[in-house]
Amino acid sequence: MQIQKVIDEITHDVQSKLANFDGEVASYIPALASVRPDQFAMAVHTVEGETFYGGDCEKLFTIQSVSKVLTLTLALQRYGNELWQRVGKEPSGTAFNSLTQLEFEQGKPRNPFINAGAIVTCDALYSRLSAPTHHMLETVRWLSGNQRININQLVSRSEYQHRHRNAAMAHLMASFNNFENEVDEVLKVYFGFCAIEMNCVELAKTFSYLANKGVDVASQQRILSTKQNSQLNSLLFTSGLYDAAGDFAYRVGMPGKSGVGGAIVAIVPGQFTVAVWSPKLNSYGNSSAGLYALEQFANKLSLHLF
Repeated sequence: MQIQKVIDEITHDVQSKLANFDGEVASYIPALASVRPDQFAMAVHTVEGETFYGGDCEKLFTIQSVSKVLTLTLALQRYGNELWQRVGKEPSGTAFNSLTQLEFEQGKPRNPFINAGAIVTCDALYSRLSAPTHHMLETVRWLSGNQRININQLVSRSEYQHRHRNAAMAHLMASFNNFENEVDEVLKVYFGFCAIEMNCVELAKTFSYLANKGVDVASQQRILSTKQNSQLNSLLFTSGLYDAAGDFAYRVGMPGKSGVGGAIVAIVPGQFTVAVWSPKLNSYGNSSAGLYALEQFANKLSLHLF
């Protein structure tokens, strides 16, 4: 009940300030540019299976780069430590779509949460799965508890039509022999993952395993080993919010992952997963209202890991 009270307080606070938060909705993907900026939702799913929420939790949104956590999860299930031969584990310190860093480091992306890292991880999945999109959707539907979750095809097509920078990254990696499949086919899968559509409650449930030592809360089935889960949370802490990960660690103190759709997922190991959504983004591509809400949540419940 304390969690619900805090969510209610934060929701009221944020909704009264939505017009004042800096930033704008993602416009470089035309299908995202039409999303109303004055929306906010927050949800918490505990390791005991309880759910608390507030705001516009019935609203659907595309999860965008939050999907990179799922891509990495599926790849770790199939490759284990072998995956790290193709992608690194270091913070980028540069924009999520930087080509310069990729060239300098000879086609090996810094981490799996920047675009190049997620694309090469998707390429690895493409090599091991005959139907990666179907497998991802089945996984998300199971974890979220909603069998109707699907891909927003309008957003996916829009992202593919504006694929040139991401395609350049993939071709650059291919030039360094760090890409195995046809670039356009992998990008179609990658953009489909980004365009998975759900609401805030479903998002919190989907990532419950990260707060529960790698075990899905609802089914009690193991998703990752305890060690893999700890390592993934460590990567989220250092690299989950692009080149603003340090600020997030300082202000919020939790592992987290953001997406340009306005969603952020954060983890309190052993306690719960918290998801926020608000489409207006700051200059780093992170939800302005979402960051504020998570900082308030961490402060009110004394959640900072350190």
